[in-house]
Amino acid sequence: MSIAYHRPGTVADASILAAQHADGRLLAGGQSLLPAIRLGLSDPSDLIDLGRIAELRGIHQEGRSIRIGAMSTHAEVAASALVRTEIAALADLAGHIGDRAVRNRGTLGGSLANNDPAACYPAGVVGLGATVHTNQRSIEADHFFTDVYSTALEEGEVITSVSFPIPDTAGWQKFKQPASRFSLVGVFVSRGQAGVRVAVTGAGACVFRATAIEEALSAEWSAAAAKAVKIDAANLNSDLHATAEYRAHLIPILASRALAA
Repeated sequence: MSIAYHRPGTVADASILAAQHADGRLLAGGQSLLPAIRLGLSDPSDLIDLGRIAELRGIHQEGRSIRIGAMSTHAEVAASALVRTEIAALADLAGHIGDRAVRNRGTLGGSLANNDPAACYPAGVVGLGATVHTNQRSIEADHFFTDVYSTALEEGEVITSVSFPIPDTAGWQKFKQPASRFSLVGVFVSRGQAGVRVAVTGAGACVFRATAIEEALSAEWSAAAAKAVKIDAANLNSDLHATAEYRAHLIPILASRALAA
């Protein structure tokens, strides 16, 4: 079956097209969607390409937060002098996603909307307590990611940008699967106005907060305090790459390394 292709010039037009074509898909960087189509895992009736929409790009500071457009690529975030200065851990995260080709095509908004269980960006969003802005509303990070490949986005809703609060300090570490470079486990740690936040990706159905480590670090901000926490493996992923127990073992280790970094 052929796929109809659309290139809207505004977010409003993209939203209208998405509402008109229930079996259509929004196309951002295409680093997940296009391989899925080639493998027969996705069969959209329409592709709605967001690449021409200028309002979805750009990185700038708003008070004590950095606002990043949804169509900003991983490479752009990693290279941004503003992000590198104010939230170096986020630039580090973006700079180690996939390979160079993926970083130059993949986008922040596309990664968040796809919500792969092993994607890196969700950990940065939750770990910093960011806010996801859409053409309809603003969604707090803790309420955005709902389950495996699932988010709070509704039909016709388009991510436009993400606001990342500037933390007092933050760190990121991941233990990657060497072929895909996705996170077997990735941990983002931050301390700021909202207190201590520790977000984990690659270990569960989607990103989650490691509250036991947050509590330990709130009492004592040290790598040793993070490493001493024991994580329950009961609800963690187990697959050919790593058991749930192994992932549980990695979480506090990577949290301690994030602090040390």
